[in-house]
Amino acid sequence: MEDNFDGLKVMVIDDSKTIRRTAETLLQKAGCTVITATDGFDALAKIADTNPDIIFVDIMMPRLDGYQTCALIKNNSAFKATPVIMLSSKDGLFDKAKGRIVGSDEYLTKPFSKEELLGTIRQYVRVKV
Repeated sequence: MEDNFDGLKVMVIDDSKTIRRTAETLLQKAGCTVITATDGFDALAKIADTNPDIIFVDIMMPRLDGYQTCALIKNNSAFKATPVIMLSSKDGLFDKAKGRIVGSDEYLTKPFSKEELLGTIRQYVRVKV
């Protein structure tokens, strides 16, 4: 069964151009509208404008890291129900626990596969069929 992610708005926040581009390519092929941001500050401005269905955020970023960004998103009543997925190159229990504390819904280890990315969206967003 082919997923229909058409019109789904996905935000990818990562300071790595490679990760942003990889995620954007995979997601666009699946029919998603992709909004990218280079860091937490950039993302917060765009979230209010675009109202994404799901947000993927890298943990290690300059200025505002993924934990701080997630906490700010989850503390905003307009966006607290938006799934936030942490991305990290470390597969650590501490990172996962800290992610849960700030309200993240899931944790993906980089490099992630197309299946992991789309499977996570399928799990957290009601896909329009």
